[in-house]
Amino acid sequence: MTRRLPFLVAAAAAFCFLLGITPGWVHQPAAVTAFGRLPVLSEGRFKPLDSVARSTLLVIKGSQTIVLPGKEPTVLTPDQWLLDVMFAPEKADAYKVFYIDDPDLIALVGKSEANLSIHYHSFNEIAPHIAEIEAQEKLAEPVGAQARNHFQSSVVQLYGNLSHYLRLRRAVVPDGSKDFLGELIHLQENLVEGVDAVRAKEEGKPHDEAKAAALMEEGQKFVGMSESTDLLAIPPDEGDDPNAWHNAGHALLETFGKGEVNPAVFAYAGMAYAWRGNQTESFEHILGLYQASLAKHFPRQVEKARIETVFNAAQPFYAGMWMYLGAFLFAALSWIRWPEPARLSAVGLVGVGWVVTTVGIATRMWLEGRPPVTNLYSSALFIGWGSVALCLVLEVIYKNAIGTAAAGMIGFATLIIAHHLAMAGDTLEMMRAVLDSNFWLGTHVVVVATGYASTYLSGALAIIYILRGIFTRTLDKATADSLARMVYGIVCFATLFSFVGTVLGGIWADQSWGRFWGWDPKENGALIIVIWNALILHARWAGMVRQRGLMCLAVFGNIVTSWSYFGTNMLGVGLHSYGFTQAAFWWLTAFVASQLAIIALANLPLDKWRSFRPGPA
Repeated sequence: MTRRLPFLVAAAAAFCFLLGITPGWVHQPAAVTAFGRLPVLSEGRFKPLDSVARSTLLVIKGSQTIVLPGKEPTVLTPDQWLLDVMFAPEKADAYKVFYIDDPDLIALVGKSEANLSIHYHSFNEIAPHIAEIEAQEKLAEPVGAQARNHFQSSVVQLYGNLSHYLRLRRAVVPDGSKDFLGELIHLQENLVEGVDAVRAKEEGKPHDEAKAAALMEEGQKFVGMSESTDLLAIPPDEGDDPNAWHNAGHALLETFGKGEVNPAVFAYAGMAYAWRGNQTESFEHILGLYQASLAKHFPRQVEKARIETVFNAAQPFYAGMWMYLGAFLFAALSWIRWPEPARLSAVGLVGVGWVVTTVGIATRMWLEGRPPVTNLYSSALFIGWGSVALCLVLEVIYKNAIGTAAAGMIGFATLIIAHHLAMAGDTLEMMRAVLDSNFWLGTHVVVVATGYASTYLSGALAIIYILRGIFTRTLDKATADSLARMVYGIVCFATLFSFVGTVLGGIWADQSWGRFWGWDPKENGALIIVIWNALILHARWAGMVRQRGLMCLAVFGNIVTSWSYFGTNMLGVGLHSYGFTQAAFWWLTAFVASQLAIIALANLPLDKWRSFRPGPA
């Protein structure tokens, strides 16, 4: 059994991932899945409605599922939730999706002291207090993000979430409309006479005042729709710029000049009517006709939306996170029992996890049409990916499960970081203007991120050395020597890539900003990483430190790299402060404290280390 264990473990991991991308595995009707694949233009890029639903839920709720209470709780998928938000808001307004964790803000939305522990609230519960929330938001907004207290940050966040929710709710159907399809049919039937009446009124000629007033009232409604959403769900007319999509309100305003209601708006209104009335067949029929029209005139957008929907359902980085955790556990098991079967199982899990994340990163690159590193989220993915690749190389060379243990630890940690960074919204966002893209940008970010990954890997190997030496008897001389060689070699690699990446960054800055070096906090951080790695090599070459000293310096390299990677973004100054997130400050502080604690442990006398302590365990 133990001989077949590695194959079974790797096969099970691959099977679970492939099962996730199987269409039949999605727990929602096929028509709902098809609706989620409809392309829209949002936040500067084409994406499926499925991505809109998922990213919105992550921002306002912190998760992508909604559980409706009852004797048999019902789980809503993101696409089902979005359908209710857009087409049946009276239902969606009752779903508890708004996360609030500040006690003062919970009290502000009308909750008594007995309910302060309830963090999820519905729009219906919050709506009566929107005026108070808006007033508090106006007071908190002028305060800098770093200077806000928890209540102020929570108010700003909640107000933004409410605004985002309302923009979705008003995307294709106006507020308060119970039969938008009927309204559009009536508009189409009376459009010509209404337009003639309005023109005659403007020219001072005899006209039908009732028809003119009715059309002008419709126009005001469409202006409100146009100004209340940023979701561009309506494609352009045939022959127009294929990227010039607009919102439903704007398309309806054009109706007055074209003489007919936009067919895409008609399609959404028909889907809304069918969804509200639980008319499944009608919903599928209208959706199918609209899909066929989009596929005919906008095949590229439809295909990208389809691929992104499959990517969303597969969740490759979530799957890889658990594979890496399993790999770490198997690697640790190999040091206790079943050395070779457990080690090979760990190698298999790391290999499958790395392939899965590689597919995920490659898919993101295809969807964005950009290099693998464009924001903090993608940099976390790439750093983990690069570190795991280096760990696999180490494992092939040394075959002692140290490489797989480090791969599992770094891979899991970086994907956890990426998961929390995804809470900020769309991770495939358009590149910021400050990051004007060219060849040097693509090479700079990839090379410098490889340097980050290598420095973290040397720190992770050093942590394995210290913890195994202190708490186990498995750090024999051969293992300690191999770990020292690994750390030394990886630091050499990290120094090279950090230095080259920093120089390439200067070349890019010279072309984009007109100067090679400007002592920006991020630039200083990159330089500090190069200097610190060079210091480690110098200390080792000069005999200033031995194995234990080398490990302590490598662990401190984790702190140096984290400061350059995250800390400089939190200063709120310089050209690279766009990634600021207040919550990350406390996580960074906790991480630094943990690394200092490990360094302190490493400085215990060697007779306190179990691996070096004489006598039985």
